Amino acid sequence: MERAFKGFSVGKKEDKLGIRASSTVELILDHCEVPGANLIGEVGHGYKVAIETLNTGRIGIGAQMIGIARGALDASLKYVKERQQFNKPIAEFQGVQFQLAQAATELEAARLMVYNAARLEDAGESYTKEAAMAKLLSSQVAERVTSLAVELFGGYGYTKEYPVEKFYRDAKIGTIYEGTSNMQLNTIAKLLLK
Repeated sequence: MERAFKGFSVGKKEDKLGIRASSTVELILDHCEVPGANLIGEVGHGYKVAIETLNTGRIGIGAQMIGIARGALDASLKYVKERQQFNKPIAEFQGVQFQLAQAATELEAARLMVYNAARLEDAGESYTKEAAMAKLLSSQVAERVTSLAVELFGGYGYTKEYPVEKFYRDAKIGTIYEGTSNMQLNTIAKLLLK
């Protein structure tokens, strides 16, 4: 679809919770005519093209969620070494250490799942299940790690003065786009049971 095509227009720009650096707008298609040269795939096979695009996109979303979670974890690691409580950095408290260790472990597992799905796609092998698993896990991990980061920062984590509130807002979209977490579970279950 080209912007100049008859019947195509751009609507309202959304004011979103997260990923605000990326514009999201309504696309209006009103009796559009698309020339054959702009056709992707074969007529009547659009669903297959769309699903294949989603499968590949899930790897990218997984990588995006890994980056968001990594940013939140890195900020947290720095902060807990600086923040003092009871005359010592909060990084010295075992409860904080265990939370960070758990977050880092989950993040590494999600990262490896994303890499594996990308490896399978690059090799031309089947990767639909692995991409769905990677997207599912990485979005869940991103939500947990960014939430932990906000908590570790305390009241500061809830302010725009520090980056973790942005990471927290940005992580939520991972459970929604390129298919919700329930859709990932549905895809995984179907492929396990076929």
